[in-house]
Amino acid sequence: MNKELIDGQPVSLKKVVLVGAGNVATHLGPALCDAGYEVVQVFSRTEASASALAGKLHCPYTTMLDMVNPEADMYIVSVKDSALEKVIPPLVSRHPDAFFVHTAGSMPMNVWKGLAWHYGVLYPMQTFSKGRGVDFSTVPFFVEGSGKEEMETLKILAGQLGGKAYEATSEQRRYLHVAAVFACNFANHMYAVAEHLLALHGLPFGAMLPLIDETARKVHELSPLEAQTGPARRYDENVINRHLSMLADEPELAELYELISKNIHKFLSP
Repeated sequence: MNKELIDGQPVSLKKVVLVGAGNVATHLGPALCDAGYEVVQVFSRTEASASALAGKLHCPYTTMLDMVNPEADMYIVSVKDSALEKVIPPLVSRHPDAFFVHTAGSMPMNVWKGLAWHYGVLYPMQTFSKGRGVDFSTVPFFVEGSGKEEMETLKILAGQLGGKAYEATSEQRRYLHVAAVFACNFANHMYAVAEHLLALHGLPFGAMLPLIDETARKVHELSPLEAQTGPARRYDENVINRHLSMLADEPELAELYELISKNIHKFLSP
């Protein structure tokens, strides 16, 4: 790989194809353009998504893998995990000497091995939604490369996007991803449960926001174990049993409440 820089970019990585047009690609695309890269094409099997993202980036799109631009320098793949291994062989065959990168947290780097010469992983550990902007200067990128030059190129790319790069192996990244599911996806589901319970009794979810915000702020200063409060911390069975009786009409929520309460207490027990 040619690491000579022009305008802060590796010469060999000026033209990029985005493979996928979901939440991650929707945010990465504009960030790449802002960093001076040229997104030359968007691929997605869903025409509406491909068209929408390509329109934002002022580039063509395709819904067929055999029509992916074969002359790009870098292909960034942001598709669901179950589709990744199906997309890779026909994609790499278009231009095997290019640089291929996927953005998945839980998929190993070696899905590229034996197919591409230059490859890696660029995992932005953040929650992405199409309708909400992301400040990439706050996003940690976990990178892995097939060689030293590939790794350094990905570190440069992460910096150009505004984030900070950390080296992480595929095994480490798997645990980053499962931890992120607990910290983000499961936490957000708890908000959804709270909203559901409040709505049943004519109460606004907005009343929870100061509590949610303070809970998030505390773990910037305290460890999560130190920040834990509530009846499960002291395992106050009177309160816990009262809450369980209130959830009797929703046994799945009651089961979830009891399981999490026991797990909180177990984590805090000496």
